[in-house]
Amino acid sequence: MNTSTGAADLPATEPVWRTALSGAQILFVAFGATVLVPLLTGLNPSLALLGAGIGTLVFQICTRREVPIYLGSSFAFIAPVIYSVQTWGMPATLGALASASFFYYVAAALVKWRGVGFIHHLLPPVVIGPVVMVIGLGLAQVAVSMATGKAGDQQIMPYGTALSVATVSLLATMLTAIRARRLLKLVPILIGVAVGYAYSLFLGIVDFSKVMNAAWIAMPEFGKPEFNMAAILFMIPVAIAPIVEHVGGILAIGSVTGKDFTETPGLHRTLLGDGLAVNIAGLFGGPPVTTYGEVTGAVMLTKNFNPVVMTWAAGFAILMAFVGKFGAFLQTIPMPVMGGIMVLLFGSIAGIGLKTIMDGRVDLSSARNLCIVSVTLVVGIGGLGVTIGNFSLQGISLCGVLAVLLNLLLPREPAPEA
Repeated sequence: MNTSTGAADLPATEPVWRTALSGAQILFVAFGATVLVPLLTGLNPSLALLGAGIGTLVFQICTRREVPIYLGSSFAFIAPVIYSVQTWGMPATLGALASASFFYYVAAALVKWRGVGFIHHLLPPVVIGPVVMVIGLGLAQVAVSMATGKAGDQQIMPYGTALSVATVSLLATMLTAIRARRLLKLVPILIGVAVGYAYSLFLGIVDFSKVMNAAWIAMPEFGKPEFNMAAILFMIPVAIAPIVEHVGGILAIGSVTGKDFTETPGLHRTLLGDGLAVNIAGLFGGPPVTTYGEVTGAVMLTKNFNPVVMTWAAGFAILMAFVGKFGAFLQTIPMPVMGGIMVLLFGSIAGIGLKTIMDGRVDLSSARNLCIVSVTLVVGIGGLGVTIGNFSLQGISLCGVLAVLLNLLLPREPAPEA
């Protein structure tokens, strides 16, 4: 595989306006998922755009602007953020999200020290698969509640109306994902939200008062993180799944461009860049960011491998974060629209976990593998917690740590007798 740096291979004659237009297209592809995460979790959509933009630029600095990757809001943190906000509040959650970068730094150091293979040894498919499934299914009830117009125990919208809006959004998203072609196939979530919003307008359930009262240009209201050890210990293990996703994303973009980015600039650099971006986004008050598969798909479709395109996309994201009316408009999206998307999204995340097990050819007839998967699923979905003094692990964080330990400590099965 060609390991030359991207800068040397880039055409020098491409007009700036065309590169900028390609950057706007990349932001369009990543936009739906980037703002969906804060809309589902109660974080600020403007800060998500700002965190994604600045995080992408930080990533480019760490990787010497050689990798055509855009960082957007991570889906893996949706369920943990919802739980953390309910349990410890928003400030503690933001501090925990900023601290989630710790595992990225550890992974970067391990890759630099021992090579890429060590990560795969520590986090094989039998560990990653069930943890990702727990992330998807852990708060399935939240998706159903939002789709039926409930916030907690309170019915804030008529059941039938909410369910119809959620159904329209869900169907539009699924049909786009299945039947759409070219760029439309990369933005099924954006299409689903747009169709659900249009249907909500038809029903007359959209409130535009926030948009009318918002300024055109406004400084986003930054979060105020607090560092609560219980929340941090809960959130840090969640980063295991995005780290593996990151490795897959770097390998995928490498296969598309014909370059081995794990060698040049090096996986340790990409992990460091992603970790710093996660840290910065959390301190701002936005969701953690990760490499976006949608963007890799767009790069493959357009055959534009110039990393400068991602610089333009990041710049446009930062500019949009300061458009006050835009942020207010996003907050007018009715809750059932998001609920319908979440039904598919949470299930899709669980499906990715199942695919990880299948692609890794994990033999579930093996008692050892079955023990790891079974215990991880029940502990994670059941929300089991362990508290020793001030130290606490529960739900997703506990099952993540448990899966790693079980894989390291359980004895291998004896070879069958001849």
